[in-house]
Amino acid sequence: MAAGFPEDFLWGVATAAYQIEGADLEEGKGPSIWSDFSHKPGRIDFGESGDVACDHYHRFTEDIDLMTELGLNSYRFSISWPRVLPKGSGTTNQKGIDFYDKLVDKLLEREIQPIVTLYHWDLPLDLQARFGGWECRDISNYFADYSSLMFYRLGDRVKYWITLNEPYCSSHVSYLWGEHAPGKRDLKMSLSVAHNLLLSHGEAVRRFREDVKDGLIGLTNVSTFVEPVTDSKEDLRATKIYDQFVNGWFFETPLTGEYPSELFALFENAGLTPNIESEDMEIISVPFDFWGVNYYTRNLVRREESSILGTEVVQGELPKSEMGWEIYPEGLEAFLFKAYKQYGKKPIYITENGIACKDKLLNGSVDDHRRIEYLRQHFSAALNAIKGGVDLKGYFVWTLMDNFEWARGFSKRFGLVYVDYNNDLRRIPKKSFEYFRDFIRTM
Repeated sequence: MAAGFPEDFLWGVATAAYQIEGADLEEGKGPSIWSDFSHKPGRIDFGESGDVACDHYHRFTEDIDLMTELGLNSYRFSISWPRVLPKGSGTTNQKGIDFYDKLVDKLLEREIQPIVTLYHWDLPLDLQARFGGWECRDISNYFADYSSLMFYRLGDRVKYWITLNEPYCSSHVSYLWGEHAPGKRDLKMSLSVAHNLLLSHGEAVRRFREDVKDGLIGLTNVSTFVEPVTDSKEDLRATKIYDQFVNGWFFETPLTGEYPSELFALFENAGLTPNIESEDMEIISVPFDFWGVNYYTRNLVRREESSILGTEVVQGELPKSEMGWEIYPEGLEAFLFKAYKQYGKKPIYITENGIACKDKLLNGSVDDHRRIEYLRQHFSAALNAIKGGVDLKGYFVWTLMDNFEWARGFSKRFGLVYVDYNNDLRRIPKKSFEYFRDFIRTM
């Protein structure tokens, strides 16, 4: 076990179904909103899609071999909802369920704990076409039924579950900025989608308590450390409001059953708040077991009167990743302290952390020293948080291998393993792979 970390600490990598599986529409799988979105002109860099992605669906054994070589004791992956329920409900696709059965069994055979995310953005297209998907509150019942199916099929072997990955992205990145599927731009609709996502989370947790007798369930959120540009009263207030928007809306609400008061009042005055029925907040705040923290960067905020929030995010002067995100390991440590103290003192898992680099394959090798330094600094920040009393239980590097990076296509590489897209998707471990392997082994 890595020096200084608890003996039962979970070390893993994280992936998402649409980003790696490929085999889109194969063997009974239905289309997702990303199957549709990625084929619309101008939506994805270079017109790329996840049709084939990394072909993990056919090569998962090879990929588990890589996890075994790394020495991982856990692996976070997501279920493709339309692979097991092609229309989102109704008739199941047995071949899709068989795939996840085999994946889980192979992981357990290698003593790798499966951590299952139920939703990582690939909504069945049929649900979107029928009633608007997340735009309709009825989606919570469909999600609960889908969750129950997976609890029934895998709950005897899978002990760790995550309801949603980053509902901030499934709402605002998809419905406010239009960068992700289904690509709409409407703040009121985005807030309604955010509410329906949290409602679906609560319904899934209720089903989990009924269906699974031995396991834990949590919620994974975007986790951005927010700082003011200056210490002026205006910038400090703007920072507080923005923090409620990006973090508090999805951390505080499932914990307390109340939306952040100042931000909610701002939206209410503008006539933008979602329709909240009598039992909604009770359902949203059904007790769950842990937080998943996806940390990549910080946001610097200042007052900007012309925006609906009265805020503006500005670029800082720190070095940046290929995604244009500031590299700020201090923010991870600070956010972990904040999350633990402010959001219920629940156990925390870092469910994603990693960096996109301009990786080059030279003479059969990828020397990604910048990623190694990034990981070293962020592992140190996590250890500092543990020493400071944070109940941090695990760390999942994003990601195992280069993959389809949503609207950026294949242009951004986050993987510990280089995927040669021009040569039969050959997997080539990078220097960071060796570093992470050796780090885990260090006592």
